[in-house]
Amino acid sequence: MRLSSYAALVAAVLALSLAGCKDEKTAAAPKPIEPTDASIAHFCNMPVLDHPGPKGEIFLKGQAEPVWFASVRDAIAFTKLPEEPKDIAAIYVSDMGHAEGWLKPQPGGWVEASSAWYVLGSEYDGGMGGREAVSFAKQEDAARFVARFGGRLARFGEVPEEYVLGPDPSPAEQAAASGQAHHMHMP
Repeated sequence: MRLSSYAALVAAVLALSLAGCKDEKTAAAPKPIEPTDASIAHFCNMPVLDHPGPKGEIFLKGQAEPVWFASVRDAIAFTKLPEEPKDIAAIYVSDMGHAEGWLKPQPGGWVEASSAWYVLGSEYDGGMGGREAVSFAKQEDAARFVARFGGRLARFGEVPEEYVLGPDPSPAEQAAASGQAHHMHMP
């Protein structure tokens, strides 16, 4: 085989393999779906809809149904635990800027987790009563929440491992840290 023919063959094989990689990377991510009464939270094995506050859903590659989470904190924790699958196709969290209240986030109010803004350490507890990473699609909505309910802003990659995997402070520790009583209703 002549050098120019060989170079053309190598170029064609390389182009095909790169096209395959491109197709795999650009494959459309699954769209978020709404939880139903049958949606069971991964860690607590309870219905997702039984818990107040923001929720999370993680789609694993090759699976049509997401792994459900009763809190955003639990969804983030799933990504940090070494024993959990890492073949993640998409992660969605509730956009609490789209929610009418804390008890039930609005249908359709999902945001891709990597683009969301998170409020850590606010007065609000998560679905299982532990600290929450309250998620928002827009930075300005998250900042308004911080101004009213405390906490600090973080992006997905900035949420500390100890925040999602560490023990929750007791209610007395939480009250002392915030200096305020716990509120049950978000504006």
